[in-house]
Order: sequence, then C-alpha cells, then structure tokens
Amino acid sequence: MNSTDFEKILFSEQEIEKRVDELADEINNLYGNNPVFLVSVLKGSAPFTVDLMKRLKMDVTLDFIAASSYGTGTDSSGHLTVTKDITLDISGCDVIVIEDIVDSGFTLSKIKEMLKGRGAKSVRIAAMLSKPSRRKVHIDTDFLGYEIPDEFVVGYGLDYAEKYRNLPFIAILSRSVYEK
Repeated sequence: MNSTDFEKILFSEQEIEKRVDELADEINNLYGNNPVFLVSVLKGSAPFTVDLMKRLKMDVTLDFIAASSYGTGTDSSGHLTVTKDITLDISGCDVIVIEDIVDSGFTLSKIKEMLKGRGAKSVRIAAMLSKPSRRKVHIDTDFLGYEIPDEFVVGYGLDYAEKYRNLPFIAILSRSVYEK
C-alpha cells in the first residue's frame, strides 16, 4: 500500500472521530438510559461499531451478522445470503443495525425486515457512509455519518480484496488499483 493507491482522502481520522461523537450524541439523546441492541454487519462495520459503542451511555448488547446480496459481483443479485446470523434473542429490544456503507439498500432492507420478524421492538440503521445515487431499494438511515458520491472507497473497515480495512481514514481508491 502506498499513497498512489488513493485518488483522494475523503475523511480524515479526526473528521471520522468527530462525526462518530456526533452520532453517539444523537443515539444517547434518543434512547436516554434505555438499553440498545447493536447488530454489526461484518466485516466492514467493525471499526465503526467499536468506536460508536464506546461512546454510548446506556446498556448495550452486541451481536454480529454477516450478510450480502452481492455474491462475487459488484451489483446486487437481489438475493440475501446470511453467512453468520445473530445468536442472541432480540425480542422486545430496540435494535440498531450498524453498517459501513449503504449502497443499493437491498441488504439492509432485508436485514431490517428479518430482525423485525424476530420480534424487535424497533429497528434503526446507523451507517458511516451512504451512496444515494446507487440506491435500488428505499431504506431510511436513522444515523448517518456522511453521504458520498459513487466512488470506490476504502479505509475505516471498507476494503478492496480484503485490503485497506485498517486505514484510519476513508479514501477514494485509485482506479489503477482495481481496474488491473
């Protein structure tokens, strides 16, 4: 990895930290002392989940789900595949699904529907990034870090071929990296 791998840094580590602080304040204000159940969508949302969770003031339960509607392609297949399901009961819980990026909206809409079907009291979405120009399915994002243009981004959990997840910033990946 070198600096030529990126066209531009969209959000610095400091900008991300500030925005996560603001999102945590929104959640803390909405829920007060009421407990929340966080469902982190693996793998990309892991850094965002950890940073957000540390700032929440209420009791928090955490579980993970791995799901995708993309398979091996770059466009949604329209079919949700869950490779790791949550293991805890969410009945009667206020659930916040934590996602790295909302693209087509399909995966999140299906996860939300699935969790509601399991008896969640409420299901809200917290996403670090959203690409509204790519939306195919309407999905409300209750807590949103940033809207971004239709660019391939990496860092802060987002990857290309499992690389770049560990970057403390979010950057546009250079086309020369993924169009080889």
